[in-house]
Amino acid sequence: MAQRATRIHDDRTTPDGTALERAFADIRTSMEVRDEFPEAALAEARAAVENPDLPERDETGLAFITIDPPGSMDLDQAMHIERAGEGYRIRYAIADVPAFVEPSGALDTEVRLRGQTIYCPDTRVPLHPTEVSEGAASLLPEASRPAYVWDMRLKPDGTRDSAELYRAMVRSVRRYTYEEVQGLIDGGDAEETLLLLKEVGEHRIRRESERGGASLPMPEQEVHVKDDGTYALQFRPLLPVEDWNAQISLLTGMVAAEIMLEGEVGILRTMPPAEQRDVARFRRQVKALGVDWPKGLAYGDFLRTLDRTDPQHLAIIHDATALFRGASYEAFDGTPPEQTEQAAIAAPYTHVTAPLRRLIDRFVLVVCEALTQGQDVPAWAREALPTLPEIMNDSGRLAKAVERACTDATEAAVLAHRVGEQFDAVVVDDAGKNGWQVQLTEPAVNAVAEGQAELGSEVRVELVEADIATQQVRFRIV
Repeated sequence: MAQRATRIHDDRTTPDGTALERAFADIRTSMEVRDEFPEAALAEARAAVENPDLPERDETGLAFITIDPPGSMDLDQAMHIERAGEGYRIRYAIADVPAFVEPSGALDTEVRLRGQTIYCPDTRVPLHPTEVSEGAASLLPEASRPAYVWDMRLKPDGTRDSAELYRAMVRSVRRYTYEEVQGLIDGGDAEETLLLLKEVGEHRIRRESERGGASLPMPEQEVHVKDDGTYALQFRPLLPVEDWNAQISLLTGMVAAEIMLEGEVGILRTMPPAEQRDVARFRRQVKALGVDWPKGLAYGDFLRTLDRTDPQHLAIIHDATALFRGASYEAFDGTPPEQTEQAAIAAPYTHVTAPLRRLIDRFVLVVCEALTQGQDVPAWAREALPTLPEIMNDSGRLAKAVERACTDATEAAVLAHRVGEQFDAVVVDDAGKNGWQVQLTEPAVNAVAEGQAELGSEVRVELVEADIATQQVRFRIV
């Protein structure tokens, strides 16, 4: 399951560099995003690729498959699902990054400085060198790879029965795209793993609703450069299979959290409940986009009612990120922390399924394998746990800042040729001395407008400025 991103598409007959792409590059430079890897880290990565620490257990006879966006090369997860009596058995293989990273070595030092892969619309800045992330550690098709395999058995209703984690060699037999999987399932031609993915995914969505959880399947923004040099912004409709696939990852993160809490050592991904102020603002944004949100319907259940083929609904899903704030990491060795729950998931949870793109997952895999196999947690992993929250929080802030700046630049590009025009909008929040936060109905842009207004009121706003280089978009209320 790949990270959601804004992607740029050049639809011109003679494409070349664009002002927007230059802005993205400037953002990375100004925010000091680490780009090139030090030679010592690269040398260590190449040596590890030549001589990795491979597991003895062999599960290459199982027909694992991967599901990712087209062109993805850093494949963290592969799965195999089969029936087990009236329930299910899921084997979820996760890239064995520890096999390629020497603790306290030059590569380990560098990836701790990065924390996670940084995604931009035009490129991504990887956590690990591509020799590892897109080569020897990636679960590419028709290649034997070391992996951490989650062996999870579920009851008929999709609840956990048992789980363990072990290292093994695996082999993916096919790399699917989401569109391919959805087409095969809808057409009745899907293999068993894909058909059972739908069954298990739908069970897990029901269990999520019962818990009061609210997963957020983020739509992908697509920016198209037209022949006249202007830009158009749209959201790619989400497919049901993307949610089913995400549910497998969420299940694994919940299982890993339970294992660490039982073992009294590990690190959790936590988040407090959404503030009522944020929920109220989100309700106004929903109303501004002309969508009905019945009173009494929890926001998680409301998100599940949205039509993922409707651009307005996709914009709402995108804006719902405001409800998912305050997430952090809690490391523990002994007594678990007071805050153990991730409020959006409505359960204890941790990150464990994307070690190629997120630092913390490598350590969680090592801890959980030791706990499920009755072994001592390796000292290098245990000693690192207290340092991980600060690393992940800092890298998370950087990733969010880069994403926000790129989004601002994108919206400026989309609006640049429309300076002086007026738009219909609804006031959704007080932006303090900057004015009011407004939600445009078309295009579905959320921005700040100067002037006098009342919260929740419908207004006309004039676009005063849209500067790609400075990522500035300014409106005034007319």
